[in-house]
Amino acid sequence: MLDIKYELTKTPKEKPAADDPLRFGTIFTDHMFIMDYTEGKGWHDARIVPFQELSFSPACMVFHYGQEMFEGLKAYKTMDGRTLMFRPQKNIERANKTNDRICIPQMNEEDFLDALKAIVKTDEDWIPKKEGTSLYVRPFIIATDPFLGVRPSNTYMFMIILSPSGLYYPEGLDPVKIWVEDEYVRAVKGGIGEAKVGGNYVASIKSQVKAHDAGYSQVLWLDGVERKYIEEVGAMNIFFKINGTVVTPMLNGSILPGVTRDSVLHLCREWDLPVEEKRISIEEIYSAYLDGSLEEVWGTGTAAIISPVGELKWGDHIMKVQDGGIGEISQRLYDTVTGIQLGKLEDNHNWVVEVK
Repeated sequence: MLDIKYELTKTPKEKPAADDPLRFGTIFTDHMFIMDYTEGKGWHDARIVPFQELSFSPACMVFHYGQEMFEGLKAYKTMDGRTLMFRPQKNIERANKTNDRICIPQMNEEDFLDALKAIVKTDEDWIPKKEGTSLYVRPFIIATDPFLGVRPSNTYMFMIILSPSGLYYPEGLDPVKIWVEDEYVRAVKGGIGEAKVGGNYVASIKSQVKAHDAGYSQVLWLDGVERKYIEEVGAMNIFFKINGTVVTPMLNGSILPGVTRDSVLHLCREWDLPVEEKRISIEEIYSAYLDGSLEEVWGTGTAAIISPVGELKWGDHIMKVQDGGIGEISQRLYDTVTGIQLGKLEDNHNWVVEVK
């Protein structure tokens, strides 16, 4: 059991009203978790303190070389008052894979889970109960050595902050419009595309601005070598239902292994739906659209959960999916995943972890 010291706030913030629409990631709870790493000492001084500003040297390595990682997961309040987190072990596992890729020291998985439970329990009164809302949980690690040279840091800070949030996309479960990016690239195999690091997201901003200016919600990335094979959307993995078969790009070293992606694959196979993880080109998708076999498109991610896609724009080609509406599988997946997350459906997979 992780030894955590507590310093609780003496000036609690006002919580959002029950009918607050809760824009994603804009409100933060009363407390945060912090733990330090020092070479030779390991991870130490776990503590929960009031949410506060941080002070670092301008020479802090994270500002110059971007040695940092983050994760994202959610906590929910059930109808009977329990607090649940959805598959936190998968996030912890992925976090340590990211740490390994960018030379951040590994974290003990039990300590990581203890930290998540402790901070969520401390601020569980902040978990919103309105449909479509949750408590977004953001663990992250930054390199803190004050040094202007390229090497792994000798010191790090691990933090967890919490944000009561609404739906990631303003469209909610209404289908989103996706821009297929064929000019810029996000990642290539051998790089950091499969790691959860800020560099992957800043690389996407230019294209995201371009897409938003054209009226599209997100960007669908193609591979960085041939610019033809589909990889992922900026904040989601992507799925297609083509002639009855559920198809998603296989993990190839440049695609983030999403927790919701893994959950959706489990469910589809459990429902005896044909599933293929493979390389799939944008030309194949366009051909399926032309011959009428492109039946559904949806994205998966912690923030968005299940997000139906109603339109894809690839160059001059506009592909309308389901006449811009939601498909049967997308709806069923959304109902099932959220049902498990909220404790409304039985969890036969041991995916939820109760915070006590």
